[in-house]
Amino acid sequence: MTAPASTQTVDLAARFPQSVSADARPGYSGFIVKKENLVEVATAIRDEFGYDLLATVTGVDYLAENKMEVVYHAFKTTGGAGLTFKVQVDRVDPVEVPSLINVWAGVDFQEREAYDLLGIRFTGHPDLRRILMWEGYEGHPLRKDWKEAFFEEETKPFKSRWPDGKFAFAEENNPFRDNLKFPADFDPEAYQPETEEDLYASLERHTLKGDGLNTDHIVVNMGPHHPSTHGVLRVAVNLDGETITGLKPVMGYLHRNHDKIGERNTYLQIIPYTDRLDYFNSMSNNFGYVVTVEKLMKIPVAERAEYIRVIMAELSRVQNHLIFIGMLMNDLGTMYTPSLYAFEERELILDIFEAVSGARMMCNYFRFGGVVRDIPDFVLQKIKDLVYDRLPAKTDEMERFLNENEVLVARLKGMRVLNAEDAIRYSVTGPVLRAAGVPYDLRRAEPYSVYDRFDFDVALRHDGDMMDNYLIRFDEIRQSLRILEQALKQMPEGPINSQKPQYQVRVPAGEAYGRIESPKGELGFYVVSNGKPNPYRYHVRTASYVNLQALEKMCVGTKIADFVALLAMLDIVMGELDR
Repeated sequence: MTAPASTQTVDLAARFPQSVSADARPGYSGFIVKKENLVEVATAIRDEFGYDLLATVTGVDYLAENKMEVVYHAFKTTGGAGLTFKVQVDRVDPVEVPSLINVWAGVDFQEREAYDLLGIRFTGHPDLRRILMWEGYEGHPLRKDWKEAFFEEETKPFKSRWPDGKFAFAEENNPFRDNLKFPADFDPEAYQPETEEDLYASLERHTLKGDGLNTDHIVVNMGPHHPSTHGVLRVAVNLDGETITGLKPVMGYLHRNHDKIGERNTYLQIIPYTDRLDYFNSMSNNFGYVVTVEKLMKIPVAERAEYIRVIMAELSRVQNHLIFIGMLMNDLGTMYTPSLYAFEERELILDIFEAVSGARMMCNYFRFGGVVRDIPDFVLQKIKDLVYDRLPAKTDEMERFLNENEVLVARLKGMRVLNAEDAIRYSVTGPVLRAAGVPYDLRRAEPYSVYDRFDFDVALRHDGDMMDNYLIRFDEIRQSLRILEQALKQMPEGPINSQKPQYQVRVPAGEAYGRIESPKGELGFYVVSNGKPNPYRYHVRTASYVNLQALEKMCVGTKIADFVALLAMLDIVMGELDR
């Protein structure tokens, strides 16, 4: 399990005695930084202490203490434990915190999210607009004093439904079934969707300046209903001829406030909700969440369950990368055939998931301390057949069919995605970071579960072009198969959970940030417990959302024809992007 950042990692308070103090709250770790010194301290954390990757920015509303807190988790791409630092401000509007966008460009969307959902204004942010909610939305829904139109209770299970099971739709209490509430100065009749002027103005600010020729630029909207966006994503693209000069993603069409749902539910009830983030990889989502809560609970995990978890997570990675390859071919115009080959292998892996969990996609399989049920013997044999025989052969076959295809090579070879420096600056993780030459994989950099027991290599490529981003997925499939072979051989007998089955778990007060290497990059969960059955703060840092910040950097200067392939490299899934 990942060790929490602590004052032993780096003594930030000794370096900044006037502006930094250790977080002395029981169950908490890291440092509290004075607001006026935040940029100076953050710069030193990056440049002096070497924490070059800022993974996550999380806002927390401590209503009882009348404080708002912003929590930052920084890490080194060379590996090791992270550094947690925080800034606290009075909870009086406007709540203002300096933006760190000039220190780490990867805070861009995360600061906008904290502004949107908690109302924290990041001074100095160049484009502070709502990002997940629409402009006519009343208030900031993650604030603890925010109530929806038909508020019933703070946390589930609601007394009206449990234990009798009776319920009524809240809208039925209103004769017009109307649950809309607009801000005081908002007129829905005069509303122009998306406040396009703000969007296009921000697009203009980021646009490349021409070479003196006064040419017309045109804005093209890719999506939100577009076959290549793999979901409901809109991208406003500024074009000079066919060259991209500026770009802004517009998201939130699928947003349902996963964080708020998590804070309403009990710890156990959240597990099936994590399935629905990256719905291609529900096993990985479960993994990241239970690791975090286990850190808070300070409980061991059953030995056999650790191996089962790794087997499920690595099978998930294999099918994810196969689908990535198949869908990339789709995006390049090779319609259907490669993706159908990939889906055939995915279906066989989903047969395994169904046999152990009862569901093909929404598995709800992990539990605190282990997993919910063991792998039956006949399923174990199926896994061995896949891992030892079929999957290696099918991966070789895919490579033989595709890798030297002249159209594929012409489209991908030499088309720059990101270099190492930019990838780190924009907080990009996963295969895209490793394809840029940075050997950063959480299974090695900060091992969790039993990954430190396996012999495998961190897949690495050095050109950072689209070809490397494509080929690294094959490399990762092969390393996953190596891990799977070892896990199957080493897996011990024994119980599959260290805890008794229970309806509700009590989690000691404190905070924890748990993270895993999901197929798309770092998947992190930040959970604050106040000792009650529901988390006080629950936040998900998804790879799709954070990696998308680099899209403009990747695309500016390229042709519009390459946009779809460049977007495909990030391997985004809108379920975890919008949450």
